[in-house]
Amino acid sequence: MGLYRAVLLTLIYVRQNLNQAAVGDLFDVSQSTVSRVYRRILPLIGEALCLHVPHLKEAIRGRLVLVDGTDIPTGNRAGHEDNYSGKRRRAGLNIQVAADTDGVLLGISIPLPGAMHDRKAFTECDWEVLLADAPIIADPAYQGTHAITPRKKPKGGELSIGDKANNKAISSLRAAVERCIAHIKNWKILATGYRGRLAELPNVIRVITALEFYRLGW
Repeated sequence: MGLYRAVLLTLIYVRQNLNQAAVGDLFDVSQSTVSRVYRRILPLIGEALCLHVPHLKEAIRGRLVLVDGTDIPTGNRAGHEDNYSGKRRRAGLNIQVAADTDGVLLGISIPLPGAMHDRKAFTECDWEVLLADAPIIADPAYQGTHAITPRKKPKGGELSIGDKANNKAISSLRAAVERCIAHIKNWKILATGYRGRLAELPNVIRVITALEFYRLGW
């Protein structure tokens, strides 16, 4: 198999999250060949695109930053019970995503256990420090950080007209980061259930991050 077809095979595999036997049928090769090519080529794609991935500080450039968390479903794995999220009712890894108000990707954090709350994940991935001087908008899960979040309805009371208007404006702005996450999840290996070795998933996320930045012209 030549380099072009090997790269194409790898991209189709991570884009569509087909099983390896199905990919083998598409390229008229065996399942073992698909596995071998994928594990050889994916790291090379990451190395080729590494210069297209900006540091988060460079990417934000004084922009208003929208932050949200999402999970990469992995299925239940023995010895990784801390990946189970009671909120999402499935096992996976938690990643933080930063976007601008146009829904353009600014950064993806390191993956963390799926059971970790977004508030804690925001701190554990060092984004709370890295974004300390940036204006941030996030959902109520990030209350306690310096991010601007919707005001919660007081117990036994009602929100003021001004608070309702502010919450509506925040929700409208936050829609952009949700669109950004949807674009990331177009790489189906991050959306429909990762079946590979769990130790390899952080590198898969890094390579897909690089591919997204490359697609956006960084």
